[in-house]
Amino acid sequence: MEKKLYYRFEQLKAEYPEAAVELWAMDEHRLGLKPIFRRVWTPVGVQPIAEVNWRFQWFWVYGFVNPQSGAN
Repeated sequence: MEKKLYYRFEQLKAEYPEAAVELWAMDEHRLGLKPIFRRVWTPVGVQPIAEVNWRFQWFWVYGFVNPQSGAN
């Protein structure tokens, strides 16, 4: 894709000379909470029992930047 990107960019600028054609980069990242396991003291040979709340919460972060100008 990187090899073709320059030529595609120039092609779009030629097709639409009156339009401002800019190249932007995008990235996404998932942030979230997962259950936390704690250590529990038990007598030797006893299986520890720990209650865990198995809910997951996710938050997606998106970022855009123009490599030439640094605008975001």
